[in-house]
Amino acid sequence: MKTVLFDYDLPRELVAQQPAAKRDRSRLLVLHRKTGATEHCTFSDLPQYLGHGDVLVVNDTRVLRARLYGKRKTGGTVEVLLIRRARRHTAGTSEEGNVWEAMLNCRGRLEDGEEIVFCDELSAKLLGRDEAGTSLVELFCAGELGAVLERIGRVPLPPYLKRPRGYDAHAEQDVERYQTVYAKKPGAVAAPTAGLHFTPELLSQIESRGCAVASITLHVGPGTFKPVRAENIEEHVIDSEYYSVTPQAAAAINRAGRTVAVGTTTCRALETLATNGETRITSGEGWADLFIRPPYRFRVVDSLVTNFHLPKSSLLMLVSAFATRELILAAYEEAKRKRYRFYSYGDAMLIL
Repeated sequence: MKTVLFDYDLPRELVAQQPAAKRDRSRLLVLHRKTGATEHCTFSDLPQYLGHGDVLVVNDTRVLRARLYGKRKTGGTVEVLLIRRARRHTAGTSEEGNVWEAMLNCRGRLEDGEEIVFCDELSAKLLGRDEAGTSLVELFCAGELGAVLERIGRVPLPPYLKRPRGYDAHAEQDVERYQTVYAKKPGAVAAPTAGLHFTPELLSQIESRGCAVASITLHVGPGTFKPVRAENIEEHVIDSEYYSVTPQAAAAINRAGRTVAVGTTTCRALETLATNGETRITSGEGWADLFIRPPYRFRVVDSLVTNFHLPKSSLLMLVSAFATRELILAAYEEAKRKRYRFYSYGDAMLIL
């Protein structure tokens, strides 16, 4: 299938630059797959579409303050975006690993073995690059890495969220709002944005209707923003992302009459666990690299909460597999006409 079939025009002013004044006051477009009908509501209306026997599955990953600014021996500045602990050096997300995959940006070329100093407690050494061309850095931290990152790191906002020169993410709302209210497990470099609309009160309302809420983990990587550049979508390769599902979450999902996934990250993790053809999942951890695209047949996910995605992105292809390309692109055109806000801080869809 041609990548160009997943392209669409979007006015620049519809790319949300700031979150809604209140998380659950974002708009919600409800798309019914069987009829193609749409409804327009507010995200706080979501509970009325959920009920007894349903399970709402959320991704409890927490965004790391993974963007760091350090100095070379020459005095030059180096921007480092930590992606994840390198898989060949540590299993899963073990705290023992100190070798990270990273993206580096500086003037001139960094040499293997060169040191980057971020602060008195944290420095890094460039080890080289892996087979995919990603930089590998070894971190040397005098304290607890998570605490140091919380103090000196910055929120790695998506490239389409424009911030003024000198913007300090520590002092701005992005520190709180580019994080779900149920984020627990640090490891992501991008937020699972469909979850940004939830509040504790809204989750309580959902549970009061007899809908269970289950948490799984998938650490979102920078590949979520990676455009599909291949002419044919089948040639695109999805970046691997670490996932973990507890026995309790797996049991709740397997008991569900209807599984409602919050976000494409949650959806990918659940469907990764069902690639052997089963409709039940088992607990465990691993690396998800499943590229969901038309005509994929979903085995676990029955309904999907999602944001509006970039043109020619793997995320747009996933939702097109869920509701057909024609229905999704028609819904996007309707959202444009009604001035919905797009991307990470934008409005949401519920696909039933």
